[in-house]
Amino acid sequence: MMCSLATNVGTQQLDEIRSLELQLGTTLLAYGCHELQPAKPSDEQLAEIKKLEGKLGVVLVAVES
Repeated sequence: MMCSLATNVGTQQLDEIRSLELQLGTTLLAYGCHELQPAKPSDEQLAEIKKLEGKLGVVLVAVES
């Protein structure tokens, strides 16, 4: 399972989140989770992935498409 920041939050949902943030006095982050199967990259592919991660300053996850 892979979770990431939710990008499909509607206006009503966002209003509810903001309301709860005000009530709690804290910032809330909305995540969505998806069932994904990890890919099995070769050592060479993994080296390329790590190289790009370092260049971009992000974490890349290889999954089956």
